[in-house]
Amino acid sequence: MEEPSAELLESYARLLDLVRSGAADTRPALSHRTGLGRTAITQRTTTLLDAGLLEEGELNPSTGGRQARTLRFRRNAGRILTAELGATGFTAGVTDLMGTVLTIRHRDCDIALGPEPVLTEVEATLDDLLTELGDSPADVWGLGLGLPGPVEFATARPSEPPIMPGWNNYPVRERLVARYSAPVWVDNEVNLLCLGELRTPGLPDEPGDLLYVKIGTGIGAGISHGGMLHRGAQGCAGDIGHAAVSDDSGVVCRCGKTGCLEAVAGGAALARNGERLARDGQSPALAAVLEATGTVAGADVTAAAGAGDHHAVQLLVGAARRIGAMLATMVNFYNPSTILLGGKVAGAGDLFLATIRETIYRRSLPLSTRELRIEKARLGEEGGLVGAAYMVLDELFSVRHFGKWLYAGSPSGIPDLHGTNGHVRHGLAPA
Repeated sequence: MEEPSAELLESYARLLDLVRSGAADTRPALSHRTGLGRTAITQRTTTLLDAGLLEEGELNPSTGGRQARTLRFRRNAGRILTAELGATGFTAGVTDLMGTVLTIRHRDCDIALGPEPVLTEVEATLDDLLTELGDSPADVWGLGLGLPGPVEFATARPSEPPIMPGWNNYPVRERLVARYSAPVWVDNEVNLLCLGELRTPGLPDEPGDLLYVKIGTGIGAGISHGGMLHRGAQGCAGDIGHAAVSDDSGVVCRCGKTGCLEAVAGGAALARNGERLARDGQSPALAAVLEATGTVAGADVTAAAGAGDHHAVQLLVGAARRIGAMLATMVNFYNPSTILLGGKVAGAGDLFLATIRETIYRRSLPLSTRELRIEKARLGEEGGLVGAAYMVLDELFSVRHFGKWLYAGSPSGIPDLHGTNGHVRHGLAPA
């Protein structure tokens, strides 16, 4: 088949997007929104129907002319596999082709075990979830994965991730493509959390310039501009956890450097300082935790602070001020419209968030904070999965990939999207 023009591919992508988004649900409505004539609309919707992306519904009520049959996007024609990996566990899920999470599961798993055992566990969990839905790997149209470290987006390979020994340059995409015969995209987990929030309706004024900050064991940020993720030249934009904020060389960060924000204000720092308070006897609550479990976690510090432990409160306030000062720099530099705070430490309570807010407002330029909103992230553990699904869907239905789907020359699926020697199998096959 002759290679279609870029203009024609954009037209197909535009038509599909209008139906997917609900902006148009009949051929006349598509004609009105695009300016295309009846013949062109008929031809192109027929192609999308034959490809299994659209289906026809009931007749619309007549308004005096010929009744128009509705068009619907076939959201259940395929499945998207998603997983968000953290330092000590991962969350996996399956979504439909609109990014709606259908099933979800969390597993404890140490990322430091290395890619082979961790990804084996992820794959087994995804397989279980597919079986739970009555689906199989043959129904998978794509897979999105979030990793807790720097990822070169173009190659989907981790790049010297501080908390992921053995993962550097590991061929994550190639492994998962071989396992599921479907296209795979990989990104930093915080970028996916940011994307999930961006695509979920309900943010005031639907801001396009969003800063999502995850404060957990580590600290990272996802940045968007004009409603689109800003990944930077190699994909590591927003790695604020390893920005230097202290001259203290006594605390070495997981990245091997000293003075990093994460090393002095992240969950691991709270745990380290909380254990010191316990051993020194300054915090009876934390001393009791240490005696009972042999260790103190960041969550123990936040719990002690919530119960009124003065020294634990001081640790949280100090961490919040450090984080707030860094975010004030981001506000002055980037001028976002909204900051969303997520992660386990961000859920430490009102005092922690209030201290971050106060520090940002005090240290930022008045113009940059005049309409700035600083709020808790809205999405829970599903946030990263929603973002991972949208990452995949954005790529699958982009013009550069969409034409390969439509013009693959076979109803059995799409061609190689990643240079994987034809292993990618699934796509627009009618169900």
